[in-house]
Formats: sequence, C-alpha cells, structure tokens
Amino acid sequence: MYAILDIETTGGKFNEEGITEIAIYKFDGHEIVDQFISLVNPEIAIQPFVVNLTGINSGMLKNAPKFYEVAKRIVEITTDCVLVAHNASFDNRILTTEFRRLGFKFERKTLCTVELSKKLIPNLNSYKLGNLCRALGIPLNGRHRADGDAIATVQLFKLLLNKDSYKEIVKEAAITENSRTLAPKLLSMIEELPSKTGVFYIHSSSAILYIGKGKSIKKAVNQLFLRTSKKAILLQSNVVSVSYEETGNQLIAELKYAEELKINQPKFNLSTNSKFTSINFSNANLVVVDKGRNLGEKSVVLIEDNELKGFCFTNLGHQLNNIEILRCMISPMENSIHNRAIVKQYLQKNNVEKLIRF
Repeated sequence: MYAILDIETTGGKFNEEGITEIAIYKFDGHEIVDQFISLVNPEIAIQPFVVNLTGINSGMLKNAPKFYEVAKRIVEITTDCVLVAHNASFDNRILTTEFRRLGFKFERKTLCTVELSKKLIPNLNSYKLGNLCRALGIPLNGRHRADGDAIATVQLFKLLLNKDSYKEIVKEAAITENSRTLAPKLLSMIEELPSKTGVFYIHSSSAILYIGKGKSIKKAVNQLFLRTSKKAILLQSNVVSVSYEETGNQLIAELKYAEELKINQPKFNLSTNSKFTSINFSNANLVVVDKGRNLGEKSVVLIEDNELKGFCFTNLGHQLNNIEILRCMISPMENSIHNRAIVKQYLQKNNVEKLIRF
C-alpha cells in the first residue's frame, strides 16, 4: 500500500518551514482507495515568492485547520504505507519536523518518483514533475498546488510500476506490508484478488517465488493453491503474499508474463523455450491498440523498424497519436523471437481495437 502525497510550505529557513497545504492519495497499486486534501494554517508568515508560486496566501489559511488538528488523519491514512512523493526526502522531512514539534515520532519508508523516473525512464532532459508530465502526456492541473501535483504523481507512479520489470518497487512494498501479522489461510489471499485478466506474483518475505497469468487472476491463483504435488505444497507453505497486475487483455498478460519470467527467474516456475526460429511482422512500423485495464484506457504495443519495442497503457488520445510520447511511456521489452511470436500469434487469432501503421 502506498500513500502518494504532495506538500506545499511557507518557505523560509531549513526545518523552520510550515505546511500550507497537503494532499495524500492512498493507492493499493491499482486504484485510489482513500484520500485526504486540506489547506493548513502554518501560524507563520508565507514567503512572498511562495505566494507567487502557489497562489496560497495568509488570507486563504486564516480559517484552515492547524497541523495538530489534521495530524491524526495523516497518521491514519499513511499507516502501513510506503510514502511516495516527487522529491520524497523533502516531503518526508517536512512531515517528520511537524510531528516532532508535536512530540510524535513519525517514521515511514519512502519512495521518490524522481529517482525512480531517472532509473526507469533514462535520458530525459529534466525530471521536474511538470517536465516529466509533459514528456509522458500526463495531465497536470493546478501545478504547485498539493492536490494537482499529488494526483499527477499518482499517474506517474502507475506508469513507473508498469515499467518496473524487475518488480523492485513491489518487492519493497511487500516486505513492508508483511512485517505485521498476515492472514494465515490461503483462502483469505484469494478472496482479495480480482476476477480479471492479468499477471500475479507469489511472494515470500524476500523474493518472488512464482509468476503466473490468467483470464481470471483469482481463478488462476485458486487453481495453483489447489495443486497437491510436492512442489506445489512447498510453494504454498512459503507464501507470504500475492500481488497482481491487471493487464486488460491477454496479449499484455502474455508479454508481461514472458518478460518478467525471464528477468526474475522465480524458483517455482519452469523454463520455456521458443519453438520459432524467425518472426516477421506484416508492417515494419505498427501500433497495436486494444482495451486497457479500465473504461477509457487503452493498451499499446509498439513495433518500430520491424522490432518489438514494448508496451504501455494510455487513456488520452494525444498520447496515443504522438509517437514521441509513446516512446517515453513504453515499458521496453526484449525483441526476442518468443516475444515477437506472442504478438504475431495474438494478432492472427484475435481482433484488436485498432492497428496504426506509420
């Protein structure tokens, strides 16, 4: 579970700033499950350059709650969560300082979308939130206001989760979440899974043990937990948690499964070898558009110069129609014969929503 946040402050001397606005979105890796947005009366003056930057002035904050009045809600919505922010060290320092003034020790694990973006989307000219959103086609309304920046960070983080083929983000969160007592029965894990197409990950406390896929994630995991072979029973005894990613359609599920199996090499999966020796596409430059994970979203597979580049999800027309934005959004994939065969076979057997040739 993640608490994705943004904080606006008064500015001023280091560790003497006060919070003027805070927005927190609780995100389970798939959707927002809770949120808290509020102006905050910092009880100190706001620096003039900050007023110009954010538009927040002292008059707006006169009747806003003071930090101690919202502190309990902040603790509640961030408990058992990883804090995610663009420049997380700043937001975490501000929160830690405010709580320290109240005599409360506030400690949360953090993830920084600046650092994640540099790692997962290399070679961009700038990693400021506004510039990143422009490069990726993410809407950013209310720049330098907590709510606008926080919701844009949610969209950025969703994209980064999709690009994280090594599942380092999910592994960190799984370890954090499971430091507390978990439900002992496998049945309770199954009940929390969706009956939607996607890929699932069986975790121990420190590693991914198994990766699977299915038209129904819940059904596929249930069948796995019903197996009675020695290997299956050993896997079941080592399960700490199950995470998943909805893919919207089987093509993306097949591609994610093949790629992440090769990258993570879970000890309970069998290795697979391709039976093909060569695969060529009918068009050298192709965008395969199909349904996404929710209403209005589309999945995209990019083929350029007869090479498979990767896939992404988009819910905006201008992202879909701009090849430069798509190149930034794409989760890269190996241009292997096996991966190419997955795409070609799917196109031969299924109707997709749109094929864009360029």
